[in-house]
Amino acid sequence: MTRAVLSIGSNMGDRLELLRGVVAGFGARVRAISPVYSTAPWGGVKQDDFLNAVLVVEDPAYDCHAWLAHGQRLEQAAGRERTVRWGARTLDVDIVTCAEPVAGGSRSCRSADPVLTLPHPRAHERAFVLIPWLDVEPAAVLDVAGIEYPVRDLLAKLAAGEIAGVRRTGHTLTSAGAAP
Repeated sequence: MTRAVLSIGSNMGDRLELLRGVVAGFGARVRAISPVYSTAPWGGVKQDDFLNAVLVVEDPAYDCHAWLAHGQRLEQAAGRERTVRWGARTLDVDIVTCAEPVAGGSRSCRSADPVLTLPHPRAHERAFVLIPWLDVEPAAVLDVAGIEYPVRDLLAKLAAGEIAGVRRTGHTLTSAGAAP
């Protein structure tokens, strides 16, 4: 079973509904959904705060590039324009890590392809990725430069201000009775 951890975010338009659209867009592939967090923008471009969450998704028919293509289709449907690096966006769907089956378990995919760099090269620096990921996978590990670290340890290395800037909201990405 190919599995991916996705970081999703929005800071334009109806942010919550755009994130809910990602959950609906991945449908039955969604295995876990983190709570929704409000976070200041990252990267120095003046813009509104983001709503962020993490999804864990699985599908035996998907490889890492299929997860990317699916996420990009959802971004395009939401009107995403890639004009300013780290700028405001209607929707951002990033693959944090992707694992593919191997005999006796799974292995984390590595890719230096500029179109799909895996694991995500800056995920370990971003509290808005690590905090919601820990909500859905408390024992999560992330490969950083070829070494696997517990996500909890990576989060502990971040500045207190970075961590404090990730604020849990009361929002959810599913309605009562909806799966998952």
